Amino acid sequence: MNKDKNGQYIDRGHREGNAGMPDFNDVPEKLWRARIIPTNDFEYCASVDGSEIERGEFVVISTRYGRDLARILGPVTDKAGVDAENIRLIVRNATDEDTARRENYEKKEEEAYSVCRGKISRLKLAMKLVSAHYMLDEQKVMFFFTAENRIDFRELVKELVAHFKMRIELRQIGVRDESRVVGGVAVCGRPFCCHSLTDKLKPVSIKMAKEQNLSLNSLKISGPCGRLLCCLAFEHEHYSAERKLMPHEGARISYEGVSYKVSEVNIFARKINLYGPEGRRMEVPVSRLSRKNGGSWVIQPEEEEV
Repeated sequence: MNKDKNGQYIDRGHREGNAGMPDFNDVPEKLWRARIIPTNDFEYCASVDGSEIERGEFVVISTRYGRDLARILGPVTDKAGVDAENIRLIVRNATDEDTARRENYEKKEEEAYSVCRGKISRLKLAMKLVSAHYMLDEQKVMFFFTAENRIDFRELVKELVAHFKMRIELRQIGVRDESRVVGGVAVCGRPFCCHSLTDKLKPVSIKMAKEQNLSLNSLKISGPCGRLLCCLAFEHEHYSAERKLMPHEGARISYEGVSYKVSEVNIFARKINLYGPEGRRMEVPVSRLSRKNGGSWVIQPEEEEV
């Protein structure tokens, strides 16, 4: 990380307005994962002096929007996929004043949300307000919204500036980002994966649902955001790895001179169901399956009990 002429570390993002990115040349030895409290973003971060930070501790981080409060989730042990350019600067340990200010801002954000929503309605803008957010160390209010098309919100900004007497910034986000920020309870009864579990919104395809033997009914495999469930991508790697160890549905397997067709593959039970001529049916555990030189599948005889 670069220093100025006085030997102080440069917070390039905060001083030069470059989206909160400090000038790290290499991945620091001590690296942490943090969760930005108001926006629910997950970030890699490092302190200027490499000092130790405890899990669960609150710090002030220079984010892409400005300085904000964050909670340390823990140290990063695997740095293989970490890019030095994406590391955020830990400006300082959060003080009691910082946490009190954040609590006060949460109350003011409810009012700001109500004011902005009222102005959007009056101006008849085709946009949905998601949240309002006061930055911790500067006089700025951010409003996050979703919209199907580009919105001309210049008049809205003028009215918001006149009302709040401070800098206003509007950010358009996607519907999946809305769920990640706001949170909620999914169809499984647990908090949204995008809000509580995953730190990135990965692309989700209908192929993932097919590989997991799920109904292709869009209502059953879509979340409240209207997009395919995030858990499809989260669990896809496991399903893909397990399916390589089993024959696919429709495959033909011969056993004791009879040709059977694979009718169902149960990954969790690690069993396959076979359908043969004259209504014959078999259920075979994966432990009895093997492949001839990586080719056709073979069912091994059952081990006799001694």
